[in-house]
Order: sequence, then C-alpha cells, then structure tokens
Amino acid sequence: MTVAQYIAAELKSRGIRYVFGIPGGPSIPYIDELRKEGIEFILTSNEAAAGIMADVTGRLTGVPGICHATFGPGATNLATGVGGAILDRSPVIAMTSEVPDKQRSRTVQMNIDHQQLFEPITKVTIRADAGNIREVLTDAFELAVEEYPGPVHIGLPSDQAMKKIAGTGRMKAEKTGPEKLSIDTELIDLLQYSRKPVMVIGLTAVRAGIREEIYDFLEEYPVPVILTPMAKGMVHEEHKCYCGVLFHAASGRLDAVINESDLVIGIGYDPVEYNYESWMHDVPLIHFNTVYTDMPESIPAKQVVGNLTGLLEMIRPVLGPANDWDFELIADCRKDIQAKAGRTKKSFGPFNVLRVMKEQLPEDLILCLDVGSHIHFFGQYWKTPSPGQLLMTNGWSGMGFGIPAAISASLNKPGKPVACVTGDGGFLMMCGEMITARRLKLNILFIVLADRELNLIKIKEHRLKVDPCAVELYDDMLIGEKTFLGVPVISCDSEDSFRKALSGSYPVSGPSIIELYIDPSDYYDVINT
Repeated sequence: MTVAQYIAAELKSRGIRYVFGIPGGPSIPYIDELRKEGIEFILTSNEAAAGIMADVTGRLTGVPGICHATFGPGATNLATGVGGAILDRSPVIAMTSEVPDKQRSRTVQMNIDHQQLFEPITKVTIRADAGNIREVLTDAFELAVEEYPGPVHIGLPSDQAMKKIAGTGRMKAEKTGPEKLSIDTELIDLLQYSRKPVMVIGLTAVRAGIREEIYDFLEEYPVPVILTPMAKGMVHEEHKCYCGVLFHAASGRLDAVINESDLVIGIGYDPVEYNYESWMHDVPLIHFNTVYTDMPESIPAKQVVGNLTGLLEMIRPVLGPANDWDFELIADCRKDIQAKAGRTKKSFGPFNVLRVMKEQLPEDLILCLDVGSHIHFFGQYWKTPSPGQLLMTNGWSGMGFGIPAAISASLNKPGKPVACVTGDGGFLMMCGEMITARRLKLNILFIVLADRELNLIKIKEHRLKVDPCAVELYDDMLIGEKTFLGVPVISCDSEDSFRKALSGSYPVSGPSIIELYIDPSDYYDVINT
C-alpha cells in the first residue's frame, strides 16, 4: 500500500466518516483515497473551522476527529481550531502537508516549521513517512483519546503520499485506562467529619459517563451540586440538589451555598474551565480526577487520581449517616439564580430571546453557543436535559466556535435538531461557513444576536470605568437582506416577531438565519467578569 492508501484504509477501519479541511496540491492523493474508502472530505471555508469541526466530532463520538490543512497559512489557520481541542479536552488528529526533508532548512514558498507551530497546542507533533506511518497513526489514535484527550499533529511531507509503506506496524498494547481509585485514611477522615459537603462536577465526569452514578448517589445522600459550564446536563435543573453553573450568569448567587460548605468534593473537575481559587473559600478540597492537576499552595487539596467509574459507590459508605444541609437554602439559591431569567422587560433583549426559544424549540435540540456575553447567559439558563446537548468552548474560549460546531453536530448526529446562538462578532468571524452548511444541505437554525458591539468587552470596560473603545462593530443592519450567501434570513426586533419566525420552524429544511436586533442591557445585570 502507499502512504495515502494506508491512511485512508486505517481511518476507515477506525470508524472515521469525515475529514475536515481545505486541500492543497499535496493533499490530492489522500483525498482521492479517502473518497475510495467512502470517507467524505468536508471542504470548509476556513481551516480554523475545520479544526473546530474535528473537535466537536471527537466530543460527540469519542473517536478522534480528523482535520487537514496545507503548508504555512493553511497550518496556521488550522492551529486556532486545534488549540481549542487541547484546552477543551477533545480527541483530534490534525494533519498538515509539509515540505520534504531536503527542503526543510531552505527558503521555500509557504515553508515554516510545523512542529514548532503545533508543539505548544498538541499532545505531540511528529513528521510521518513511508517508514513510520504505521506506528505514527496507531500511536496518534491511542494518544488522542488518553486522559486528558487532546489533539495530535501529524506532518505529511509532500513527497510521501505515493511511496510504498514499510515496516510491520506496532502491536497495540492492552489499554488499561486510569487505575482504580483508592481511599486512604486522610481521605476517610475528611469525608467522615464533613457535615456540609458540596459536590462540584466538571467536564471530565462527562467523558467518564457517570451521570447515572451521580443520580444514584444523590438519591441516597443528597448534597448541593454545582456544575462547571461544560458539564451542563449532568444534573437536571429541577433536581432538588442542583444549584447552578459556576462562572456563568448570576453565579455570584452560588456563594450562599458555597460559603456554608465545610468540604468541596470535585468530581472530574477540570480547572481549565475555572480555577478553584476563583470561587472557593477556606475549606478542604477533595479533588477526584483522571490525571494529576496543578494546584496553588493556597488550596488545601487532597488529590485522588484514577478511574471515576465506581467512585461514588466507593465513597458513600465513608460519609456520615446524614448531613446538616438546609435544602430550603439550596432551593432558594437555585430559584434566586433562575428568577433572573424570568423577568419581563419592555426592551427586546436576551431574556425575551431565551423565553421564546424555550417555548418554540424542541427538547432534544443540540444547542451550540459561540463566545460572548450570550454564552454566560445561555450557559446558566438554557435547560439541558443531558450532556452533549449544549456545546461550547470554555477552556479555549475562542470566538467563532458556534457556527462550525453546529455544522459538525448536524453531521455527526443526523436526525437531531441543531441550532446555533452566536453574537454578531462571532458570526462575522465564521459566516463563510454558511456556504458549507448550504452545500451540505444541513438543517441548522443559526440565531444571530445582533447588538452591534463586542458586548462582553464593553461590559468589562464599563466595570473598569473605561470609556467604550474598539467594541463598535457596525451601524444600522448586520445583514438586512432576505438571504446571505444563499441562506434565507429573517430579521426580528421584537419578541412577537421572533416568536412568529420560530413558530413552526422545526423540522428545519436546510440552513436558515434569524438575526435578532437586541438591546444588550440585560447582560449588565447578570454577567460576571
């Protein structure tokens, strides 16, 4: 087999259905072999979008998402999406064309050192060739999914595609995964003497798939539960133990519970979302995770590293027979946060948008959020029945995430309703991908909150008592036409017009855009900065 044939066959054998990217000349043999194997190369408008689509594919399927770019500028564009995968913990394999060995040290058009480029934003970066491609690809798939999951970069020198592969390949080692957690005396003492523990659940727990274990534990030993943004859906919003989401809108109200606690139990908590010291008060911390986590000296933390499956069943007998929590306090905390989203205002703002979306959109919707003030708002207030139904970037927090994320979700979850909420700033970064959604005939609703500014930055300037600077995007209308790149557009400026636009919109037929001209003043009341 040639290198191109081997890569295509290996991707097929591992269940890969899509490769995202923009081809260059050296890519052609690979794309041709992918086609022969029935793998679709999804042409994007920007390589950064390809990286994001691979990221979301990895999240939703558990199999590494694959993306590709050509030399130099293709690789640097791709790096934005790949960086998201490293800090949002998504398994990805990023491939780029590179110049042959004999040209690496020469001045050559589009030539930069891809290994230096990708080294800080991947788990590993390596150049592949006909002699090592078997080992490289095997290792890449294994490393991408190991805790923490993340991206692996493979450079493909442009003279290797048609060469015959060598070697017999590496025998796959027996995968053991994280070791079973063990409880020592110090841990037992902390658990036994706590009367008011609070449980904080993070995105590692989502990957571990322990949602039902959490529910069983809370049924037997109810304690207040707080989620990180990317763990939304692990405990439903009506559960008696649910308090709210850290870091997002009105999360300062969580202090009523946090300050009453005498122990914090972190279950798969990943500080890449929000550092413990940013919200904890002076109490002990037990941090259960799959990998060791760097902690500041100010946090008295007991770390326990291993497999999270079975953890809660293990620690329940160690806890005291009951706890001293006042569940009226927990209910009041939850209601206090949620009440913010129930207010009626004369102006058309995020509260109105949220209310109409809750009324009109299906419960099994996958909602993809871009970065901006709205992510803090929807991240707290959008009801999320299960993990994977609210997709966002938090560790990386790169604007432009929402549109390509929705495209990937629609491809990987066919038949599921998908929508994207983005601000106008994020829309402007990735609006070229409307062509991608249109070409693929994807049934996605893109909701653009048009407030004509980078509102989150404006709020931060306001709180620093700085006059607004470099935040105004445009005057008048964002799109203001019936179509954008061939995608139908509806413009709304009131709750009634938005409700009318959404009424009967599902099932969506092809992509469509609703641009909402909103008053962003609601954000000032609830956004934490």
